[in-house]
Amino acid sequence: METNNPNVFSNNDITVTYNPKVCIHAERCARELSNVFRDSVIPWIDLDGASTKKIIKQIKKCPSGALDYCLNKKEAC
Repeated sequence: METNNPNVFSNNDITVTYNPKVCIHAERCARELSNVFRDSVIPWIDLDGASTKKIIKQIKKCPSGALDYCLNKKEAC
């Protein structure tokens, strides 16, 4: 799903947001789940690279809080 905000990534199950102003570039996301959080490809987040459960688990490990998510339901995130 395309969006006007380059820091919002969505698929049918989940919407992930990235706040570059908060990111401390620890690169934990890219090291631990590189199929989703890719540092050399644009768009750098590929939600088809892992299960929603794995993506959520990795986002919760983000040391700066730059990554966040919400599950897509009938109502907007």
